[in-house]
Amino acid sequence: MVAEADGARIVVTGGAGFLGSWLCERLVGEGATVVCVDSLVTGSRENVASLEAHPRFTVVRADVCDGIPVDGHVDMVFHLASVASPVHYLRLPLETLRTGSVGTTHALDLAARTGARFLLGSTSEVYGDPLEHPQHESYWGNVNPIGPRSVYDEAKRFAEASTAAYRRARGTDTTIARIFNTYGPRMALADGRVVPAFVQQALAGEPLTVAGDGSQTRSLCWVGDTVDGLVRLAASGEAGPVNIGGDVEITVLDLARRVIQITRSSSTIEHVPLPQDDPQVRRPDLTQAEGLLGWRPRTPLDDGLTRTIEWMAARGRPERVPA
Repeated sequence: MVAEADGARIVVTGGAGFLGSWLCERLVGEGATVVCVDSLVTGSRENVASLEAHPRFTVVRADVCDGIPVDGHVDMVFHLASVASPVHYLRLPLETLRTGSVGTTHALDLAARTGARFLLGSTSEVYGDPLEHPQHESYWGNVNPIGPRSVYDEAKRFAEASTAAYRRARGTDTTIARIFNTYGPRMALADGRVVPAFVQQALAGEPLTVAGDGSQTRSLCWVGDTVDGLVRLAASGEAGPVNIGGDVEITVLDLARRVIQITRSSSTIEHVPLPQDDPQVRRPDLTQAEGLLGWRPRTPLDDGLTRTIEWMAARGRPERVPA
């Protein structure tokens, strides 16, 4: 187990993505040598541009489904490689499933071979459209295994099963983080997730498209807080799964109104059809995170939204997502 990042050699798959780039910055800042492995299909070198000249940071462009070309000793593997937004996993359904299965196996093999601790970045989507609220780690979920969202949900559920099996069968030092909705700078501007979608629409003066009547809830967590939870879990020795996310619930409609207020936009709200299997509620039970890790999110929603809006405003309009 890695007690602390200082002096450790750490592999971060998906390290050029939104969450992965924040994690890489945190680890390098704490003294780790970080190898970022990313296919750059949805990640971007721009996300890690500030680190590229650092002597303790390396980018390896590779698809984890083809293997992880990292030699030498490794102390820790953070496996975050995966598309994470509906826009991308609906566009790349087979790739999403392969990353969660074949890619996860390659990451686990790297950890098993080197004796590294392994952290799987799983997701609240394993709970599906939950019948238990808030969601505790003991809840098995309510997932449609053949619906359009299943390519992401089931990929992560398979990844969790693989992680647990390596721990039982091979003694690999593993843990599982179930990450809830995370937001902040470096989110892909056109990836379709609720925060960047609403912010882009508000900044452009366009109607904010709220799915259904907007009564469905989400619990949002500032990216820096999420990263702190991941680092604590990695250093803890706990097997997990452990929920990492915000526990202040907000309806999608109220979130839209909050974004309009903060941006001082003239945008209106437009209701659109609810996507199939869209979760009606989402809020983590953080009892384990607080008790085992001493972790809770600390950034108020308005503060995080303001910082995110400022970053997105400086970026301009997003490029069109490939068909």
